[in-house]
Amino acid sequence: MCNLHVFLALRVLPFTLSTFVIYATQQFVYVCTCVCFSCLVLLPSSAPCHHYLGAVPIHHHTSTQPPLAYVQIILLLLLSPLLGSFTVQGINRDSQFKRRKTGGRRCTMNKKRKFLMGRPAAMTKLGQKRIHQVRTMGGNTKHRALRLDSGNFSWQSESITAKTRVIDVMYNAANGEFVRTKIMTKGAVVQIDATPFRQWYCKQYNKPLGGKKGKTTSEADAAELAKKRSGAVTRKMAARNSTIDGAITAQATTGRFLARLTSRPGQSGRADGYILEGKELEFYQRKMK
Repeated sequence: MCNLHVFLALRVLPFTLSTFVIYATQQFVYVCTCVCFSCLVLLPSSAPCHHYLGAVPIHHHTSTQPPLAYVQIILLLLLSPLLGSFTVQGINRDSQFKRRKTGGRRCTMNKKRKFLMGRPAAMTKLGQKRIHQVRTMGGNTKHRALRLDSGNFSWQSESITAKTRVIDVMYNAANGEFVRTKIMTKGAVVQIDATPFRQWYCKQYNKPLGGKKGKTTSEADAAELAKKRSGAVTRKMAARNSTIDGAITAQATTGRFLARLTSRPGQSGRADGYILEGKELEFYQRKMK
């Protein structure tokens, strides 16, 4: 025990005292600086050093009491070290800096690390294409899409993918406010232009998609149907079977399809997805009612 006391007296105690002295000196210098600054601010306009020290003249105050705004500034300057010690800044993805499921705070084992850093959400909106590049860990690059207006969408039952225009945001399970503000995230249901798929269908099966009786077809479909083809090609097209869902046909009549985004616009800079069909389409149509 004597050896332990000697070790604490010779090694630990001087180090602790020196640390305390350094910290106290820093705080004393900071307080003296704040007091000197406050004295300069409160100098009257008749002071000879007013023009050289940059003090703010007080013309509209006849009383000896300082203005309330100056008192607030001085208090903020004096209390800023204490206020800064309680603020937690930065976005972090580590669970130890988040609350428990019950709402309690966790005991942190270490400080924040840069490899656990998070960034603000991209909030990709519907509009003219605009993409920013963000440097990430390891010198890699993320493509942060701020605005997008088109993407690649696949028609799974027909095994066809085409680039088309995104018209509107219809549903988002993450946040209903994203529909009003036209924000696109992964899993959002959007409305896309059906023209590329209608043209492909007309070229593949030699008949229009979503045409009604007594209604004239579009000029593009009519031009495709009027093309001259050989007998072998005509027989080959006639042999093809197309089983199109009735809901898809009804949407093709309006010229718009419902599709779901599968890419992450804020990470990849793309708005890609697939056309909704079958029970999944019925599910989202019920959600949007």
